[in-house]
Amino acid sequence: MRVALIGGTGGFGRALALRLREAGYDVVLGSRDAGRAASVAAELGVEGATNADAARAADLVVLTTKAEGAVETARELSDAIGTTPLLSVAAELRFAEEGVLPTGEATSIAQRIQDEVAGPVIAGLHSLAASNLGAEEPPDEDALVCGDDADAKAAVLELAARLTTGRAVDCGPLASARALEGLTAVIVNVNKRYRAHAGVRLTGLR
Repeated sequence: MRVALIGGTGGFGRALALRLREAGYDVVLGSRDAGRAASVAAELGVEGATNADAARAADLVVLTTKAEGAVETARELSDAIGTTPLLSVAAELRFAEEGVLPTGEATSIAQRIQDEVAGPVIAGLHSLAASNLGAEEPPDEDALVCGDDADAKAAVLELAARLTTGRAVDCGPLASARALEGLTAVIVNVNKRYRAHAGVRLTGLR
């Protein structure tokens, strides 16, 4: 499978590119700047391209831009993405004196991205921190995924299962993305409070 990481030159994109390369995926790192994409990709041992070119040639598009630019980026690349499945990993956070809070938006970023593209949107990996994903060993945690399209979700679950030593967990329809994105705020608060690199493990699954 050829996976395009849109906006992949950031911390999460780099960590994900390495894990996917190690798992045997064909990875193309996208950026608005072709030169930057080529430079970072060369460091990671993957291919580099503009975001649009990366999306056009992919079997799965992963939107790894910052949350504030995710929906706009999806809109700009909608023609290049076409009907290719898209994985949304972004979560909007608000930073306040009392801690990190989920956004007050009524709908998830993933749902707003779905409104912009023709293909199915899957949401997931929100609980995986870049620092954990980019560590020497795969993170010992579960990867949570949700979406409405069965085939696209199955492909993402297979991918997610190869990123950690935990499980890839199907968390239901795309509507669940609102909760998964909010979970990011919880994990950030826990990690700040305990100076940790915590992830998520679900118990009782077989």
